[in-house]
Amino acid sequence: MERLPGWLSRHIAALRALLVLTLLLGLAYPLLVTGVAQAVFGHQADGSPVQKDGKDVGSELIGQNFTGKDGTPVGKYFQSRPSAAGDGYDPLASGASNLGPEDVLDVLPVPGDAGRPSLLTRVCARSRAVGELEGVSGARPYCTPDGVGAVLKVFPTTGTPQRVVSANQACPVTPFLTAYQGVRVTCAKPGEDLSAGRTVPVRGTGVAVVPADAVTASGSGLDPHISVAYAELQAPRVARERGLGVARVRELIREHTTGRPLGFMGEAAVDVLELNLALDRG
Repeated sequence: MERLPGWLSRHIAALRALLVLTLLLGLAYPLLVTGVAQAVFGHQADGSPVQKDGKDVGSELIGQNFTGKDGTPVGKYFQSRPSAAGDGYDPLASGASNLGPEDVLDVLPVPGDAGRPSLLTRVCARSRAVGELEGVSGARPYCTPDGVGAVLKVFPTTGTPQRVVSANQACPVTPFLTAYQGVRVTCAKPGEDLSAGRTVPVRGTGVAVVPADAVTASGSGLDPHISVAYAELQAPRVARERGLGVARVRELIREHTTGRPLGFMGEAAVDVLELNLALDRG
């Protein structure tokens, strides 16, 4: 029998290896792993679903928004923390904003360009919104009363200031500061290049009442929990909207609070979905 050419033998051997590995690793192994997962960890393998009236309404592992069609918070429900995953809690777009503490300057909107709020301004705006919803002060260090980052651009970068601009407050708004080192503070003109100025965040005297997790997203954007402090802040509103006593709502918060993982990692947290379902059950 005539032997096959060397190049052809190598190709046939490669195809055989491809077929065997495809059957083993692409079919048999996934089926085995899936079968073991379903048999041993069925609930978790199915996504840890949470049910209400026999229907899946969420997951123990993925948060969700409790807002109306217009995006405004539904008063009778505890609200989750912000999410940077897609349009909010999108498992296919899990991730953070990747913005850090130095992101303090907004790109102000101009005709044809919506601009981009800085991380600081996002935090300030969220804090103000939460304060209005809960009936408390939304003030925060480094935030203006109108909910943007309290940041100045000072010209020149060294020496005596000649010009000072409230970088995140677009004209014709009144700047949050009247003067800085004896120089009148002016509002920012959208589209103006302020990069040559020295950036000066202004801390102010405000003390934050709104907890940090109410104004910042988690690293995954899917965190289903909020801090106990944020839950306690929301308790009076939820109690009022549902006609319940605040003591009863706080009791439910305690019942749905999990301790620190392994007893020392992180902080105690409240599962928002489970808490809201408990409220619906009465």
